Amino acid sequence: MHLLLERLSKRFGRNPPAVDRLSLAVPRGAILALLGPSGCGKTTTLRLIAGLERADEGRVRVGGRDLTDLPPERRNIGVVFQSYALFPHLSAAGNVAFGLEARGVPRGERSRRVAEALAMVGLADLAQRKPRQLSGGQQQRVALARALAIRPEVLLLDEPLSALDAQLRDGVREEIRALQRRLGTTAVFVTHDQAEALALADLVAVMNEGRVEQCGTPEEIFETPATPFVAGFVGRSSRFIGVVEAPGQVRIGGIALAAAATPPPGPAQVFIRPHHVRLDAEGGLPGRVVTRAYEGATALVQVDLPFGPLLAAVPAGLPVRPGDVVGVAISPEALRVFPA
Repeated sequence: MHLLLERLSKRFGRNPPAVDRLSLAVPRGAILALLGPSGCGKTTTLRLIAGLERADEGRVRVGGRDLTDLPPERRNIGVVFQSYALFPHLSAAGNVAFGLEARGVPRGERSRRVAEALAMVGLADLAQRKPRQLSGGQQQRVALARALAIRPEVLLLDEPLSALDAQLRDGVREEIRALQRRLGTTAVFVTHDQAEALALADLVAVMNEGRVEQCGTPEEIFETPATPFVAGFVGRSSRFIGVVEAPGQVRIGGIALAAAATPPPGPAQVFIRPHHVRLDAEGGLPGRVVTRAYEGATALVQVDLPFGPLLAAVPAGLPVRPGDVVGVAISPEALRVFPA
């Protein structure tokens, strides 16, 4: 693994740990997303990797080298901050050159790397503009070019797209992904945007209260959540309280449902993703449509069942409306069952 975090912990004062014995492994050239609610430790973890915070315990290793006790300038790690942190009195080229100058890179090499980095992000023609003369997306690219110019072993991005509007954010996200793929740089980015994490990352680490609840591919995180927190936090789910009566069977509100995997018998939490629910299914559970929200290619429908409301994502052309009685089919693989 190229980036290894080994049982990292960080506490501020007498507060609970911001990062609590966190361990992660990132292969060379992969993008890891740190995803979680505000205050879960995402940014603190990023700052521990960069050396901007000192770990109370644990180790940070990159390429087999222990960086834990090194200052930020000796770690060869590039950082793109949420605020971009550009110097307003410097041009785009001057901002990109700043890190190289601080590292003592000779002037000729420095100029070559600045031009190369700005060309990478499509800003070669705007090298002499000041930040105030650039759009938000262009400022974000300057910050990215500055981080890449030092040729970092690891690139860190802290909510890099949060200041951009939705349309621009999608475009810049794809540009970052394409650039990272071309350069083969190992990257870690912090986000609270689930769609962004699932679309951009090779690996997603879902964090909660300073710990990693689950780390896996976007598909694993979404389709096979390992904990109730992940099941409830990532994507949309309908949640129910039931009882596991026997292996492969859970009872919710008096109705027995087949489940592909269940914990030992006892009280349980059951999560069902909307896209795993089918309507107008012959022999399904009877339900009544309560609401229907159009979402483009699909519609999100809430159906009242005997054991509570269930969300279903159906084709937008399916002719169901509030008040309709429908049959509801839920496959055993759709149920994610956890001990209550």
